[in-house]
Amino acid sequence: MDYAASFYFTGAEIALSLAGLILLLIVAWTGDRSARAVTIAAVVALFGAAFWAGHLLLGQSFALGGDAFGGLYRMDGFANFAKLLIYLATIAVLVVTPRFFDARGQYRGEYPILMLFNAVGMSMMVSAVDLMTLYIGLEMSSLASYVLASFLRNDTRSSEAGLKYFILGALASGIILYGMSLVYGFAGSTQYERIRIVFAADFPTGALFGVVFVLAGLAFKIAAVPFHMWTPDVYEGAPTPVTAFFASAPKVAAVAMLVRMALDPFGSQSDSWQQIVIFAALASIVVGALGAIGQNNLKRVLAYSSINNVGFILIGLATATPAGASATLVYLAIYVPMTIGSFAALLMLRSPAGEMLDTFDDIRGLSTRRPALAWCVLFLMFSLAGIPPLFGFWGKFVVFQAAVQADMVALAAIGIAASVIGAFYYLKFIKVMFFDEPEGQIEDSSPVSHWAVLAISTVLMSPLGYLLTPMLDNVADRAASSLFFAI
Repeated sequence: MDYAASFYFTGAEIALSLAGLILLLIVAWTGDRSARAVTIAAVVALFGAAFWAGHLLLGQSFALGGDAFGGLYRMDGFANFAKLLIYLATIAVLVVTPRFFDARGQYRGEYPILMLFNAVGMSMMVSAVDLMTLYIGLEMSSLASYVLASFLRNDTRSSEAGLKYFILGALASGIILYGMSLVYGFAGSTQYERIRIVFAADFPTGALFGVVFVLAGLAFKIAAVPFHMWTPDVYEGAPTPVTAFFASAPKVAAVAMLVRMALDPFGSQSDSWQQIVIFAALASIVVGALGAIGQNNLKRVLAYSSINNVGFILIGLATATPAGASATLVYLAIYVPMTIGSFAALLMLRSPAGEMLDTFDDIRGLSTRRPALAWCVLFLMFSLAGIPPLFGFWGKFVVFQAAVQADMVALAAIGIAASVIGAFYYLKFIKVMFFDEPEGQIEDSSPVSHWAVLAISTVLMSPLGYLLTPMLDNVADRAASSLFFAI
């Protein structure tokens, strides 16, 4: 075993772990007064990890990837693409976080540390090529997420969200662990490569049950129907910056983990799980769209929007082709700034007294009171709806194109038809902001950090985003091909 190469490949995770431990000691010595300094240090550490992931992703000498620690961990383009999105999303959330908690006097130094350890867990998830590594990364990420969801200890809604997330998350972890035990029992190994070889030669019914249990547990993590029930309640109850985090970085990690799991150890048996993924994709699109129509709380609307978008992402996975995997990565790269920007705008909606405004009633006539904010929200909502010429359209286009190329024309046609339903509640934002009479008061200004995140997200989702398509498609194709090369 080449430990030098192993440490080199896991440099980002090691650096983030050390940074988290050092910052934890600093917080223990200095208390909450160092919270902002710790946040800045955490952002710097994440930028370093993002740089390292980009170095491994774009470096020609790492094009073929490599295994670390005896085949427990794989460094390849697919994992590094996902890690880059995870780190950048976590940075964006940390940038817009402090003001929310400062207004309540509850910003603690442990918050950015939990985000760092969460990022480490997510990194392990997307690089895992062994069931044990996968489960350790999954639990590391999940345990930090449970605490983050209930971070506002004096808020009953936050405590309720944390408890619901913990109970249902523990159930999903149990399902995954049971499925892993079945897979191990029939394959005789926890390593993806060995499982794929054994199942290619013989795939008994018991192993099929194991695969179904594993995929069902992972479907909970990405909030795919029918395992989506926790999403609206947790998104509404958790602190808004935490909700922004849940809707972005962990979503990327869970989807990447699911794609690798489906295409690597279970890739030889794609016929056994494709129908399940197709059902989850179409059901998520429809349920996410219909569920959002009757909602008045903006965070619940965005929760159903995330369920809806997961459906489109799963269409790429359902193809079980390199083009589908590449389309999934492209969609994730577009989905992250759309989501982060939407929640950044939500964090800017405050009353003059400092209370958060999070219902449609609160944004009535927003265009007359804060026109710049209203126009940014318009761009982001139209982009989430996939309306051209905004960049969100490209994400839907590539997954439908991959489905057509895989001879799944019916799946693409149904997905396109179902996407029209979701346009209704996105258009509701525009109707309320631009055509309704103003109600109540809204804060006149917002911090520069919030505007920076919102402006970057809006520009990326504008037609200018299409300038990135050659580079994005090229990098996504390379990342997806590295996954299939390993297979």
